[in-house]
Amino acid sequence: MGMSVTISVATEQDAEQIFRLQYLCFQSEAALYGNYRIDPLVQTLDSVRQEVASDCVFVARLGDEVVGSVRGKVSEDGAAAIGKLCVHPRLQGHGIGARLLRTAEAALESERGATTFRLFTGHRSEGNLRLYRRVGYQTVGRAKGADGVEMIILEKQAGQYAATA
Repeated sequence: MGMSVTISVATEQDAEQIFRLQYLCFQSEAALYGNYRIDPLVQTLDSVRQEVASDCVFVARLGDEVVGSVRGKVSEDGAAAIGKLCVHPRLQGHGIGARLLRTAEAALESERGATTFRLFTGHRSEGNLRLYRRVGYQTVGRAKGADGVEMIILEKQAGQYAATA
């Protein structure tokens, strides 16, 4: 790739770049479903700031630019919900998404006690499904999102991220 992308914990100063990147990255998802009211496109900057402050949020950086992001949160049952994984369109296909996922999984397990990882993606999002399956996720169900998009629910047990690293 000829460049060095680093992964680190997101800081409060990253919130605006995450917000803009998320808006850019999820345009293709919105187009796929003909629905521009999907959660990542209607989320507010204040809400992103709150997630950065309270959840497990990582960013991928190329120099000073945030080029990827992922968020996770562990619920009472030990399941970690991972969401809003995004990588700048010009850098997709270089393994950054998988690196972000593995980093989030490791932190959610070691720091927050996650026993299972769970994520949702739209049923037409073939690229996302390929990535998630490649790193060990399996389909466990379907659900309709609040925005009306049919979502596939994928899970994997904690401890499996090391095998994909």
